[in-house]
Amino acid sequence: MRRGRAARVRILTLACVLSAAVAAVLNKVGVRDWRPQAVAVALAAAATLSGTIWREWLINALKGSADFDNELARGTFMPGGRLPRIKEISNPILIGVHPAPLRDTGNTPDDGRVEDRVPLYVKRDIDAELRRALAGSCFVVLVGDSTAGKTRTAFEAMREVLPEHLFIGPSERDAVGAALERAATERKCVVWLDDLQRYLGSGGLTRKALAELLSGTGHHRVVLATLRAIEESRLTAPMGENSQESAYIGQTVLDQATRRIMIDRLFSVAEQGQARRIAREDPRLADAIEHASSYGIGEYLACGPQLLTEWEDAWARGYHPRGAALIAAAVDCRRAGFADPLPRPLLDELHEVYLARRGGSQLHPEGLDDAWNWVTMPRDSGNTPLWAVRDGYFEVFDYLIDVIQRHSGESVPDETVRAALCYAEAADASNIAVTAWHQGRYPLAEIAIRQAYAAFSRAFGSTAAETLASRNNLAVVLHAEGRLGDAEAEYRAVVQARAVALGSEHPDTLVSRNNLAAVLHAEGRLGDAEAEYRAVVQARAVALGSEHPDTLVSRNNLAVFLTDLGRLDDAEAEHRSVLDARARLLGEDHPHTVISRDNLASVLRRRSAGGEVWP
Repeated sequence: MRRGRAARVRILTLACVLSAAVAAVLNKVGVRDWRPQAVAVALAAAATLSGTIWREWLINALKGSADFDNELARGTFMPGGRLPRIKEISNPILIGVHPAPLRDTGNTPDDGRVEDRVPLYVKRDIDAELRRALAGSCFVVLVGDSTAGKTRTAFEAMREVLPEHLFIGPSERDAVGAALERAATERKCVVWLDDLQRYLGSGGLTRKALAELLSGTGHHRVVLATLRAIEESRLTAPMGENSQESAYIGQTVLDQATRRIMIDRLFSVAEQGQARRIAREDPRLADAIEHASSYGIGEYLACGPQLLTEWEDAWARGYHPRGAALIAAAVDCRRAGFADPLPRPLLDELHEVYLARRGGSQLHPEGLDDAWNWVTMPRDSGNTPLWAVRDGYFEVFDYLIDVIQRHSGESVPDETVRAALCYAEAADASNIAVTAWHQGRYPLAEIAIRQAYAAFSRAFGSTAAETLASRNNLAVVLHAEGRLGDAEAEYRAVVQARAVALGSEHPDTLVSRNNLAAVLHAEGRLGDAEAEYRAVVQARAVALGSEHPDTLVSRNNLAVFLTDLGRLDDAEAEHRSVLDARARLLGEDHPHTVISRDNLASVLRRRSAGGEVWP
């Protein structure tokens, strides 16, 4: 008996020694999580390797884990060096909620004045719908104007429904891969993508990654995103009657959303009533309600209108015209499609153009350093027009972008687009190209997409998915410019390359086949065009289902083609079917639903006019 007990003591002693050694090795390679340490201790206790061999084996085995943990830590929200549970996030400003002015509870400074920048939450009409959506694994997108309350509404919903879930919030596009990889190891987690457009493009969120994360059973994983309505319009801008499809990745990602929920900027009567009931506890709400007929409560609390007024006033002679020009340059770079943080050299260069347009030296502008100090100085609300996200790179308050985009009838000047392209990497060049294409600015779009195509080719090779997507988009631009022969040649090359790399029925291959049908249509080769349209509809229906968003695009395009041929009965039936599916699946106000409604109206107008064939 004593001998057996002695053996157990030796084993326990050895385990303790090994535990200390393992901890040292883990610290050496940078691993801080207890879970790999526990596994390593268990393995070490069972090992019979000599000390030196064991130590080298353990370092090599854990090095990959350490590298991954370090990558995750660099680009993911990890307060205290670890991923938090949602219930542990007490301050939503840390994850993207706009701050409000400080609240004074009436206490004097001597008795511990309490101040905060997070107003009481006003319940929204869509709360119940959002909470139901979060009950299972899903990809939910909240869409609305800047400062409509998207981020706060999403935060309150996940805090109530998913308090024990791990919160995984990548800070930028390049961090998405590590975030999703970690999420795939968790049974309960939320991947948080505030301002979804920032996470799209090369190296970011993809349809494939989403599908893999959410597939299967035995887990409750949620991808919860917010998206400004203006960005959604850019990402999902309908192809229209020319039936061309951009291979822009944003649309393919948004098509995977389990639920798209629209949140209004202006609060409803019921929401305003809720705000009044709790305003006695938070005087800021009482002030916001007084302006609720003109502004959303969220935008007023975030002091968006105040910042806008400051920007407008700053153009005054001798005030802050150079600062105003910096803001104008940043806003227009965003409007042009530059989604990544804006480099200071770009704004230093470009703002001079905006300053000169308003009067230049006649405005007695301040010095450049003073201008930067003014635009980055926190206001009473805690918000700033521009702020540094890392050394030398800046974000712009999105409320200013939305206001200009809503009220300006002018596109971003060509000079601004060209300047932005000088600093744009491949993903931003693609964004800029798609934005210009949707605006009908095809020469600019061609310059941008050729830049992206070249960059992707250099980085990944001529047959990589990113490269072929850019080449497809180049063909789309050539098509729009009327260079039909060049466009057809590019489409055929991309179809062939994608068929070899991915398969003839792959969704990306079918995008290019749809576009090939469109150019055949434009060239007047109607028999070939109809055959190709129908083949793509059939392939997508088999692979994805007859009501998948991709299939509905092809069905819409076939219906437009039939309308052009004057086959109005067939066109009307197909448009009605597509409209019904889109309204049910995407919502009545989704851009694609609106286009289907317009297309059906066009057929009905044709019918009432006698059914003439369009030239």
